[in-house]
Amino acid sequence: MDELAGLRALVVEDEGLVALLIEGMLEEFGCEVAVSVATLAEAITAATHETLDFALLDVNLDGQSVFPVAEILRTREIPILFSTGYGRVGVPDAFKEYPVLSKPFEAEELEQKLRSALKQ
Repeated sequence: MDELAGLRALVVEDEGLVALLIEGMLEEFGCEVAVSVATLAEAITAATHETLDFALLDVNLDGQSVFPVAEILRTREIPILFSTGYGRVGVPDAFKEYPVLSKPFEAEELEQKLRSALKQ
């Protein structure tokens, strides 16, 4: 059985079309999108209360940094992937151990980075 099948994901992305594309990719891998949110407040609530196996976080949410959400997830020991148009330079050193997807990305890259994040 594939190690991604049935994993519960938090998707944090403020661009609706991009969120739908990511959700579709994850579902193709057999993952379940537990929660998909577009705002920092919603992301904080989901990161705090939801049962999750991993999270894919857009670094910039309509001008707000997603890193408070990442702190919550790190405390809960939930694997994180960041997505950003800025590449690795858009992620502070405090989170340098987490994989970064540079937008735009393909499904194969997402799958590779996800598998890497789950092994950490």
